Amino acid sequence: MWPGLPGASVLSRLGLPCSCPSRPARARQRERARPGRVPAVTTENQKSDDQQPTADAAEAQVESAPTTDAAQAPAGHQAEPAAPEVEKAPEVEKTEAKPAAPSPAAMKPGRPATPAAAAPATAKPAAPAPTVEPTDPATAAQFARVTEDGHVVLLDGQEEHTVGQVPDATAEEAVAYFVRKYDDVRAQMALFEQRIAAGAPSSELQKALNQMKATVQERQMVGDINALRTRLAALETLLGDYRAAEAEARQAAQAEQLAAREAIVAEAEEFAATPAERMPWKKASKRMAELFDEWKAAQKTGPRLSKSVEDGLWKRFRGARTQFDKTRRAHFSRLDARSAEAKQVKERLIARAEELSSSTDWGVTTGKYRDLMSEWKAAPRASRKEDDALWARFRAAQDVFFTARNEANAEIDREYGANLKVKEQILADGRKLLPFTDVKAGRAALNELRGRWEEAGRVPRGDVRRMEAGFRELEDALKQAENEHWRRTDPETKARTNSALTQLEETIAGLEAELEEAKAAGDEKKIAQAQEALDARLQWKKALEASAADLA
Repeated sequence: MWPGLPGASVLSRLGLPCSCPSRPARARQRERARPGRVPAVTTENQKSDDQQPTADAAEAQVESAPTTDAAQAPAGHQAEPAAPEVEKAPEVEKTEAKPAAPSPAAMKPGRPATPAAAAPATAKPAAPAPTVEPTDPATAAQFARVTEDGHVVLLDGQEEHTVGQVPDATAEEAVAYFVRKYDDVRAQMALFEQRIAAGAPSSELQKALNQMKATVQERQMVGDINALRTRLAALETLLGDYRAAEAEARQAAQAEQLAAREAIVAEAEEFAATPAERMPWKKASKRMAELFDEWKAAQKTGPRLSKSVEDGLWKRFRGARTQFDKTRRAHFSRLDARSAEAKQVKERLIARAEELSSSTDWGVTTGKYRDLMSEWKAAPRASRKEDDALWARFRAAQDVFFTARNEANAEIDREYGANLKVKEQILADGRKLLPFTDVKAGRAALNELRGRWEEAGRVPRGDVRRMEAGFRELEDALKQAENEHWRRTDPETKARTNSALTQLEETIAGLEAELEEAKAAGDEKKIAQAQEALDARLQWKKALEASAADLA
């Protein structure tokens, strides 16, 4: 059993304030100090141990000394004058976790808020705080004893360390109070591991680890301190590995960010180096604006690059954008000048076309309009909108002339409709004479048809070619008949035919004599050669005789 603690008289003799609780209050304290039960926090601004803390409160719990039991400790909790270094309970007056003030970087405009600075309404729900089983009183008894004057002494291996005293409390209550402080450190370590798993910043974790080290070093608790030291060493190793992985992830993110920025700059420089004549300006201008937006988004949301690297990339990107804008302005300035020149040239062509629109000299004016069209095609182009408007005016002037010409031709065609019927009848009469067998009669008939053709007059414009082609067929048939007749009646042709026939008959007579001699000699080879030559000459003779008969 633990020795009893001093009462109010001892506190009075020491000159310390007395906050002796009433009997019901003491009963409640004993109830709270029962083994296996964590006493409730009595401070108004603190939450109960069973309630889930928010993310900010959980972080504050790690970064500050535990306030649950400190708030429950009586106000008169102080150490005796012999041990003044123990009487101080760290951070007893802290009753609630306050959110850390935002850093100056977080208040810069255009930078996204960090998760710690985000509003609770938009933050993700915090993970449940880790639960730690309370230390068994029997186990805790191995690491503490209570002196006769009520001081709780920690047994740290072979060393004893005075922790403090709790006025007006039993030995079990006093030890349970400092055991709860031990359990608070264990809870902080569990929360530390949870924050590492959740990916908390290593700088904040280092602060929490340092604070836990200081708390363990002060030893204002009752429990297995060596186990805490061992676990702190393991947590320090875990934090080192976590910091290395965080640095590696940061480097990878920076490399990815650098590659994204390099891609933006390279694409912008490619646009800047493209000649104005081959630049798709609408698409390129839209893409350059998108690249600028991508740059701003990467600068806001991505990891920060070193100042020298970021300044170098921005200088290249800004130079590319400047060169692109300069090329674009120069290009469209030239286009505007060219468009103005083209507009003047085409205005003059329109004026000439409008002057000719009222002409009735259909043939000459049609040729002039053809020349104007050639000049229009050779003229420089204005902007699409202006060029379409100029073309509409030019085409309107042409339409006035050609509409009038078509109306005049239509009137003429109506007048020449009867002539067309006459000429179609002339062609029908001429086709009845084909083929021409008597050249003289055919010539006389064709001359008579030509006279009727001329008397019929003009036909509609659309039928002129058809009618002329029909009469030309009659003339070509007569000409072919005349050529054939001349070939048959030409004296020179007859003389050449008769001379060839005479020579051929002499050759045939000689071949017949050779054939007879070969037969008499019985020479089969000569007989075959003479017979073959004779047969060929006889065929030639038949052909010449037939030609001579035609000529006759």
